[in-house]
Amino acid sequence: MTPEIVYVPIWNSILTCGGAALITAVCSMLAAYPLSRYQLRFKKPFLYTVLFATGLPITAIMVPVYGMFVQADLLNSLTATTLFLSASTLPFGIWLTKNFIDGIPITLEEAAWVDGASAWQSMRYLVAPLLAPGLSVVAIFTLVTTWGNFFVPFILLTSAEKMPAAVRVFTFFDQYGSVRYGELAAYSLLYTVPVVVLYLLVSRALGGRFALGGALKG
Repeated sequence: MTPEIVYVPIWNSILTCGGAALITAVCSMLAAYPLSRYQLRFKKPFLYTVLFATGLPITAIMVPVYGMFVQADLLNSLTATTLFLSASTLPFGIWLTKNFIDGIPITLEEAAWVDGASAWQSMRYLVAPLLAPGLSVVAIFTLVTTWGNFFVPFILLTSAEKMPAAVRVFTFFDQYGSVRYGELAAYSLLYTVPVVVLYLLVSRALGGRFALGGALKG
């Protein structure tokens, strides 16, 4: 196995899937905060639309998306593919993040507002740290979902040097159904290591808890 077959695709997967996870987590917080804290006129229709989008199969929209990428000259772009992957997971991220924000008592923000903090400051310095475990769940879900996504990069990326590991794994399947099982097993092990390591690091750093214990005391 050469670096072009093993390490470059894994690095491409880290860039695209990691970028999608980061973008989804940040955009989910910014979109879910007003949905949780404010009484908006179109709040219910928007939430129903988000809920509907979570169940929409990605294969149903790939034809218009491919046409849009062709017209905008975005084919074979890792950045554009990353943005589309984050957009495809954003509805579920918004829905999940809103539930996490609903669990943060608004009295904490009201106390910050009384002390002169703006809505942006309370969200940045108060809500965001308390929301970190929830955002980590959104990021891990996005990373795992996009990490194993074969269809989207296979359609939107055309050059072999930009293919992620989910697509390059088929390098070990030869013609007429023969499979190089030894190399495939080794590659599969390397392919799963980044996701497992990230999960262990995040779970250890956050302790696996969405903790607000003692926040309302005093």
